Amino acid sequence: MRHGKKFNHLGRKTAHRKAMLANMACSLIEHKRINTTVAKAKALKQFVEPLVTKSKEDTTHNRRQVFAKLRQKDAVTELFREVAVKVGDRPGGYTRIIKLGNRLGDNADMAMIELVDYNEIYNAGKPKKKSTRRSRRGGSKPAAAAPVVEASTNEEEE
Repeated sequence: MRHGKKFNHLGRKTAHRKAMLANMACSLIEHKRINTTVAKAKALKQFVEPLVTKSKEDTTHNRRQVFAKLRQKDAVTELFREVAVKVGDRPGGYTRIIKLGNRLGDNADMAMIELVDYNEIYNAGKPKKKSTRRSRRGGSKPAAAAPVVEASTNEEEE
């Protein structure tokens, strides 16, 4: 029976699982992306996202709570200094999981998990979106037509 099974135990005892996730989270914060199995990447995503949310507000209490999970002072420092500044305006979804295919030795599903704001390839094509709210009802003012300016080419000038 699987009553009350809220998360993936990853085939490990509690202490081993917590230590593994803490080490993977520190590696993710340090290197900004790591390769692992899909199951571990999904478990790591649930582990890391609340820590990044806590890092947005730099208080002693939040630093101690994050340090209790990560257990590495350097990772906590980098999370609060660099990562929190970069993701400060994002409301969530700090990590992305990209499936890579199967591992050669044991055919395990592999994935790359990365911090979203540190990937220049995905973010380069999309300009920063400015969110504006517009009303759906018709405006009281008539829309002013913008003058159309035609671009001149060399053929027209000759």
